[in-house]
Amino acid sequence: MTDQRIAVVVLAAGQGTRMKSATPKVLHRLAGLPLIAHVLRTASSLEPAHVAVVVRHERDRVAAEVVERAPDALVVDQDEVPGTGRAVEVAVRALPADFDGAVVVLSGDVPLLDVVSLRALVDAHVGGGNGATFVSAIAPDPTGLGRIVRDEAGAFVGVVEHKDATPEQLTITEANAGIYAFDVTHLRAVLPSLTTANAQGEKYITDAPALIGERGGRIDVVTLTDPWLVAGINDRAQLSDAARELNARIVRRHQVAGVTVQDPATTWIDLDVTIEPDAEVLPGTQLVGATAIAAGAVVGPDTTLRDTEVGAGATVNRVDATLAVIGAGASVGPFAYLRPGTILGDQGKIGTFVETKNARIGRGSKVPHLSYIGDAEVGEDSNIGANTITANYDGVAKHRTEVGSNVRTGSHNVFVAPVRIGDGAYTGAGTTVRKDVPAGSLAISYAPQRNTDGWVEEHRPGTPAAEAARRARGEQI
Repeated sequence: MTDQRIAVVVLAAGQGTRMKSATPKVLHRLAGLPLIAHVLRTASSLEPAHVAVVVRHERDRVAAEVVERAPDALVVDQDEVPGTGRAVEVAVRALPADFDGAVVVLSGDVPLLDVVSLRALVDAHVGGGNGATFVSAIAPDPTGLGRIVRDEAGAFVGVVEHKDATPEQLTITEANAGIYAFDVTHLRAVLPSLTTANAQGEKYITDAPALIGERGGRIDVVTLTDPWLVAGINDRAQLSDAARELNARIVRRHQVAGVTVQDPATTWIDLDVTIEPDAEVLPGTQLVGATAIAAGAVVGPDTTLRDTEVGAGATVNRVDATLAVIGAGASVGPFAYLRPGTILGDQGKIGTFVETKNARIGRGSKVPHLSYIGDAEVGEDSNIGANTITANYDGVAKHRTEVGSNVRTGSHNVFVAPVRIGDGAYTGAGTTVRKDVPAGSLAISYAPQRNTDGWVEEHRPGTPAAEAARRARGEQI
């Protein structure tokens, strides 16, 4: 049920210059999702009445991502006035005039914040009747972060930004997390009073609580003991640090749920991956996007699966697969490449150095090795010989190859599409199939073998081969 007491403001207007990237900071990806998507998911978990996202740098790109992830969100443009205070000000103006609840402010570059902590903030804020509530964390290295300043009794006094802090204040390790809850009435009253009289020449939202306190509003701080939950991403190093931490948490979550992960340090699992209990993930494996692994499957080592389904009891060994479906009890690899549209039936096999694309391979059928099967359909219980190619492209258009059930094809075959090989048919080794093969037929295309006696001695005199042939001839005489 929508919580009418809550509106969420997400700050996503910054350029993120320390990323040194043409991509806006909030669009950099973490565990398969842009940073802003993590924040929007957490925000939506509160079921707020309103979500407003403030944008400016690369406005259209960020707005497009917001609309895709949260279609009901308000996209609000920040003007030329800099600072988080101004961003909140334009967002609050965009909220309905009759909204009278709590405004929760989140940063678009703080992706690891969880719903439990966010709900604790809201409950503390609403339950305490606060005018403003901060989230703080004890940071081992608070460089660059605003500090929570308290009096001798430990009561909240204010927040000082790093660049404005005194040497004594810089020793404070309790840092402002950049996450807040405000009573909207107090917030609307004080936002016009924020100034740019500071070292950075920006309107700070951190100045609002002091002004709210002057109006009689109660100020409180919710301190989190896990600093990763409020870790901001400002450069590539921090992004990779956060990726490792989040991945470790994702891997552990799967382990606790009954998945065997042999080497968490070399296993990467995106946030939206699903893995059933009793599946096993071996070292060097990446599970990306919406990949789904069923119970009893063994994936890895050295495997990358993107948006791929793996059935129960399947084995996937040293495989690169994208948008593929691997049936229950099937076997893939080692060293197989499954391109989009590959569907391998139950108990099927795609073996060593096989590439497939837009191919449906039926139950129990096998493509064991050294083959390319593209734009093709193979029935059930068929065997495709080694070094087989479906020649699916005529230079203008792609065509399909159809192989029936219980077919046995020889090694080194080429199927020139469009072509069909009927149920129960056989093809000989080295065959190029240019026309349909009826069910139960044997297709052979070859030139008779011709041996030219003495060719090597005549045309390659003096070579080791010629000498070997001469000696062999002498032994036979």
